[in-house]
Amino acid sequence: MADTLTIRSAGIVTVQDLGRVGRSRYGLPAGGAVDQHSARVANVLCGNDDRAPLLEITALDFACVPSGDILVAVTGAPADVTVEGVVRPQWEPVSVRAGETLRVSGIRQGLRVYLAVLGSFEADYLQGSCAPDTILGFGPALRGGDELVLRMTCPPIDHPFSRIPLFRLNAPVLPFPTTWTIDVTDGPDRAEFGDTGSRLFDAPFTVSPRSNHIGLRLQGDVPRRVTTGEVLSRGVPIGAVEVPAGDELLVLHRGRGVTAGYPVLAVVTATGLSALGQVRPGHTIRFRHRTLDQAVTAHRTQRHAVDALRTRVRTAFDALRIRAPGAG
Repeated sequence: MADTLTIRSAGIVTVQDLGRVGRSRYGLPAGGAVDQHSARVANVLCGNDDRAPLLEITALDFACVPSGDILVAVTGAPADVTVEGVVRPQWEPVSVRAGETLRVSGIRQGLRVYLAVLGSFEADYLQGSCAPDTILGFGPALRGGDELVLRMTCPPIDHPFSRIPLFRLNAPVLPFPTTWTIDVTDGPDRAEFGDTGSRLFDAPFTVSPRSNHIGLRLQGDVPRRVTTGEVLSRGVPIGAVEVPAGDELLVLHRGRGVTAGYPVLAVVTATGLSALGQVRPGHTIRFRHRTLDQAVTAHRTQRHAVDALRTRVRTAFDALRIRAPGAG
């Protein structure tokens, strides 16, 4: 029988990957990990393909127990990570022996934590992704007692006497500031806001409790459209900053519907989207304007840092004779 990972305390936990690529043409939201950077790094630290299934833990405490020896990586928001009560680091591979309890508690500063396992685990797929789709009822949240079938195990590798961690891989950690700065580029309807469009950058906005993976609602000095006429429904990107009639901005995220009819003032950059995946209700954010060239450069820099980490992981795993499934 294959080894399993048994969920002991679930909180809010889902099986995720990087989402459905190219399925918007069929009306399917992309879905996937809301903080794509932290999810990608967690898998890379385990030697997995970037798109391998992993766990997204939101806000509440979590605990699990493997039936075999495994290697895990926990990234995302700062939290207390322990194995059998012993504090273990985030953003580095961690050995967990069969029967030991791995806990993630006290999630703070951000909202989501990601847990990857060397070799990943079995998951159901819909249109090329295991990411949940709440509209279709696919991929329900995990509950206590659920078991995930592990694809492989890993002999214990931490030091048997001193407990000194064997890894110092310098993963690119997402910052978790008091006030978040979110980069955006101009949206297709920027000209329709005239001088009021600058309000997006002049003052901070507060994240509403009604925010979720579909979109974030932001309260503040909302820009106003100065032109008249209807806005036809059309395709909208992930990260669209929409300005409906009212007192809130709406920033679409990975669970967004693929069409909408509100004017789009700006579009959050790829790096900004990962940061938005960590903001909590009540957090303050400020928008920062970026050109397309600046946005592309920032994204490439972040991806190059992940690629460099992948090389370091492979070197470390080879030295320790850890059999990894390989990375894409």
